[in-house]
Amino acid sequence: MQVDGRELISFCSNDYLGLANHPEVKEAFITGVRQYGAGSGAAHLVNGHSRAHEELEVALAEFTGQPRALLFSTGYMANIGIAQAFADKGDTVLEDRLNHASLLDAGLLSGARFMRYAHNDAGDLQRRLAERDGHCLVMTDAVFSMDGDIAELPALASACTQHEAMLVIDDAHGIGVIGDHGRGSFSHHGIAQDANTVHMATLGKAMGTAGAFVAGSDDIIETLVQQARSYIYTTAQPAAVAVATLQSLKLIREDDTLQRRLHDNIAYFRRCATQAGLALQDSATAIQPVIIGDNEATLKASDALLDAGLLVIAIRPPTVPKGTARLRITLSASHERTHIDQLIEALTQALAPA
Repeated sequence: MQVDGRELISFCSNDYLGLANHPEVKEAFITGVRQYGAGSGAAHLVNGHSRAHEELEVALAEFTGQPRALLFSTGYMANIGIAQAFADKGDTVLEDRLNHASLLDAGLLSGARFMRYAHNDAGDLQRRLAERDGHCLVMTDAVFSMDGDIAELPALASACTQHEAMLVIDDAHGIGVIGDHGRGSFSHHGIAQDANTVHMATLGKAMGTAGAFVAGSDDIIETLVQQARSYIYTTAQPAAVAVATLQSLKLIREDDTLQRRLHDNIAYFRRCATQAGLALQDSATAIQPVIIGDNEATLKASDALLDAGLLVIAIRPPTVPKGTARLRITLSASHERTHIDQLIEALTQALAPA
């Protein structure tokens, strides 16, 4: 990146596969603008839904192995729409304690009773489901955005099936990164998505473009079309974005080179960090937090990395729990090993005892 005229190596981007600047994706975006213009002009249900949008929805459904998929303008809007469509007064929304803010806001704004279960604890979820009467909606990140750990999806799905609860998976940081050819968390765990499960994922991270989608059964998608206000009452994303995303999806589906390169970089970073004596969290994903704890110390370490030519943002409460301020390092297929070596050296110096 170039910031104030200075070249920096960024370790805080969600562009996990480097597709945002891939020449074929950029060319597809340009082609889309030439064909469809810069905007969609209307909501999907008026006349903003183009051939490109339809082709992308069909391709995303096939990619995730679901009957249908539905595009949303952002992941935040997708989560709000899901909760609003499937939970109401008298229902219960149960969420992981470390869920992303969009999931938490979705549950709070749904009008349903809102509860949180212990982080990634299917046993605690099971107990809370057993105490509830009526319809329950369970919402969880698939890969947790601040810690990088992966949800215990098989156990969560089993608990929801047993108690006839609907399960919503936010796969924002999993799609394109984990699973066969980046198909996401269901593929990663080797389990099938059933008719009572909602699979949401964003397109602005590993896919390198913008927006989000929900994949699921015909009934789930049709319910969203008819009842998700954040889908019905907003302008569709530009069709050119859909054209670019189709190219990203083609690259991910047909060749796992970028995915393998990303995981090679993750393994290399973790190996070098361990050898350097740096404490890491249990994460096999692109998100590799280094928890420092103290807010001021975390800001000081971020500034030291900036002085070394590295952009790593300090994440502090309330984004993360009190006492867990951290450097949130994210890796990409675009990083070279020399970049990672530079990061390890700068981290070691920044975190050395005074």
